[in-house]
Amino acid sequence: MRMAIGLAALGLIVLLALLGQAWTPYDVGAIDVAARLQASSWAHPFGTDQLGRDIGSMLMAGAGPSLGVAALAAAIGIGVGVPLGLLAAARPGWIDEVVVRGADILFAFPAVMLAILIIAILGPGAAHAGLAIGLFNIPVFARVTRAAAAGLWARDFVAAAQLAGSSAARISLVHILPNIAGVLTVQAAVQLSLGLLAEAGLSFLGLGAQPPAVSWGRMVADGQTLIAIAPRLVLLPGLAITLTVLAINRAGEEARAWLLRGAQS
Repeated sequence: MRMAIGLAALGLIVLLALLGQAWTPYDVGAIDVAARLQASSWAHPFGTDQLGRDIGSMLMAGAGPSLGVAALAAAIGIGVGVPLGLLAAARPGWIDEVVVRGADILFAFPAVMLAILIIAILGPGAAHAGLAIGLFNIPVFARVTRAAAAGLWARDFVAAAQLAGSSAARISLVHILPNIAGVLTVQAAVQLSLGLLAEAGLSFLGLGAQPPAVSWGRMVADGQTLIAIAPRLVLLPGLAITLTVLAINRAGEEARAWLLRGAQS
C-alpha cells in the first residue's frame, strides 16, 4: 500500500490532465466579467479569476500543457542522451571524449539562458519550450548513463557476452541498459520535475504556452498583479506544480525500488 502512494497520485494527476484536454466543468475560453474574482462557492469551488473563468477548470486545462512540455523535454533527453551515454561507455577513447566534451559545452551555458535563446530563434510556444528544455536534458542523461554503464563493462556477465560473440550494441541494449534502468528512472523523474518547473518559469516570462492556451505557469503570470487582492490566483497553480513535483519524485523512487526488487528476484 505504501509503495503505491506516489504512483497513484501521479496517475490521478495525469488522468485529470487528460480529462482537462477533453472536458472541463466550465469553458476556459469563455469570459464572464460579471463573475470576476468571485470567492469559493458551490458553483465555483476554487473561485473565479479576473476574467470570470472558473479556476478549477483552468487548473484542469493547464495540467496537460504543463505536463506535456515536461514530458517532451524528458523524452528528448532520454531519446538522445541515453544512446550517447551507452555509446561513450562502450567505446572508450575519442568517441567517449567527444561525448563528454560535448556535454561539458552544453553545461557551460545556463539552462534558462539557453532556453531563452532557442525560443527567441524559434518563437514562443509550448512545443518550442519543450525542445529548449529537452536540449539541456541531453547532456544530463548522457553523463548519468555513461557513468552508470562504464562500471558494468568490467563485470563477468559482460565478458561472457563478449566471448559468446555479442556485439557492443547488443551488450549495451540487452545487458547494460536493464541493469541501469533504476538509475535512469530516478533521473527521469528528476528531469521531469525540473522540466515542469522550467516550463512554469518560461510561461511566467511569456515564452511558454501562449494565450488562449492555459498552463499552470501562465496562470501564475496572469495572477501575479492581483496577488494582494486574490492570492489564490497564484497560490493554487503554484500548489498544483508543487504537488505534481512531489508526486513525480515519489513515483520515481517507487519505480526504482520495484525495478531493483525485480532484478534481485
